[in-house]
Amino acid sequence: MNWLLVVVGAAVGAPLRYLTDRAVQSRHDSVFPWGTFVVNVVGCLVLGLLTGAVSAGFAGPRLQLLLGTGLCGALTTYSTFSYETLRLTETGAGLYAAVNVAASVVAGLGAAFAGVWIAGSL
Repeated sequence: MNWLLVVVGAAVGAPLRYLTDRAVQSRHDSVFPWGTFVVNVVGCLVLGLLTGAVSAGFAGPRLQLLLGTGLCGALTTYSTFSYETLRLTETGAGLYAAVNVAASVVAGLGAAFAGVWIAGSL
């Protein structure tokens, strides 16, 4: 039955990723992939919160499957991040590509650590 939790979470996460990406990207007139950046950082924050909640005993393995594996697995996207970074490089926007990589790593780790800290503080 665990697989059903993953499926349900992913069924919410995938359309949420698409809709969020389109909404964010439509508000920016830039080649920088803001939509992917936002969904990945939000996913890191949610995973951090969930990890902190599980560590503190406030959440269990079923919620971890539903939100962590299912929702965040479908919400975040390493493949799109990689593809968009490659496309930036190929189109001559190497600075944007470098900023995308650095900002994504720093913001993602920061969001994950913040999530763990927030969950532990509650």
